[in-house]
Amino acid sequence: MTARADNRTGGPERSTAVTRDDLEGALRETLSRRVAAPPPLAVDPAGLAIRQGRRIRRRRMLTGVGLAMVATSALTAGMAQLSDHPGRVSTPVVVLGGPTVAASSWPVAPAPDSPPADGQAELVVGGALLTADGKRHDLGLGPVERAQRLPERGGWLVVSARTPGGRTLWVVPPGESPQVLLAGAEEIALTADGRRVGWRDGDGLYVAGLVGRQLVAATGTTGVADAVPVRFVGDRLLVRARDGGHLLWQPGAGPLPAADRDVLDVYGVRPDGRLAARVPAADSRRSCLALLDPATLEPARTGCGAAPTGDGLGAVSADGRWLLVNGSGGTGGALLVDLTSPGLTARAAGPAVSGAVAWSGSTVATYVDRGGVLARVRPDRTLAGEWASSTRLSGVTAGDRPVVVTGGS
Repeated sequence: MTARADNRTGGPERSTAVTRDDLEGALRETLSRRVAAPPPLAVDPAGLAIRQGRRIRRRRMLTGVGLAMVATSALTAGMAQLSDHPGRVSTPVVVLGGPTVAASSWPVAPAPDSPPADGQAELVVGGALLTADGKRHDLGLGPVERAQRLPERGGWLVVSARTPGGRTLWVVPPGESPQVLLAGAEEIALTADGRRVGWRDGDGLYVAGLVGRQLVAATGTTGVADAVPVRFVGDRLLVRARDGGHLLWQPGAGPLPAADRDVLDVYGVRPDGRLAARVPAADSRRSCLALLDPATLEPARTGCGAAPTGDGLGAVSADGRWLLVNGSGGTGGALLVDLTSPGLTARAAGPAVSGAVAWSGSTVATYVDRGGVLARVRPDRTLAGEWASSTRLSGVTAGDRPVVVTGGS
């Protein structure tokens, strides 16, 4: 073949003849490749969901770690703050978020023979809490020594009886099971509003605040074996010393001061701060009632017409006028003392007190006598010569004494 000037051959070097079968085969191959390897979508719903889930998990993890770090930092700072001050300790026997005890649901049927509503008494009877409105709540705590209502319907504080492992303090929120606040304490004292707790553990004396359902900001001192926290007087803790007498300790102020041996028992605090107490009489075989100066514990007024017993049982009314206390000698029962009278005049009021006394304002004092009977003293009727009224309680088992709930009035 002769070469052309435009460098083109005279015809195609390969055949352009394509059969129908070849076209169908090529088309099938192209479609199958596209199906086997589809192009990526502009929006991948599955991948987006997976990535969002991973982000949520990361956020939750970081949030949890952050909260844990905040809590740890707060506790560490608190402990560091306590350890930086003399007399403060960082190892109190405090249970934060302690275990609860299974209890029956609220509310349940009213308890039989429950106290009349006029006294507004609340009791712990047979391991159950009987509220003022007649509801019954099985606590499941075992023997109870004291119970106190928290303000603003915040529930109750319950102190167990002494056991080989010490005493336990529980908080019982309304409608919920009891929760441990403090375990292993030898003695426990509470403020009237339940906002502060004092206790002894071994040779240490401690005070902490109650916030919600936890004890916080604990402070204390050591070397106080056998000292007993009795009650709070303002921001100080009244302590019965191991060698007799009483003293007022300011938490965080170092070791305990010397005790006043002339203060034998303290029954309560009046609104003006003075303490109703038992002090020795001139005749060492007897004792007298006195109102003590809260700063010095010196008697501001003394009355020896009625001799109180040495059991330390008694309570001052909310308005500070009345003291109900056990009398010795020929009375052998509870005495109602007018703390506003010059000589602290006393009158026989009812059977002897066996435990706590719950005052409803200044109108009714409720307590359990030594026979397990609920007694009520009304000062206006006592002044008229009337004896305390009595109500026999049901559900009282052998060895389980009823406990009157204090506070909240």
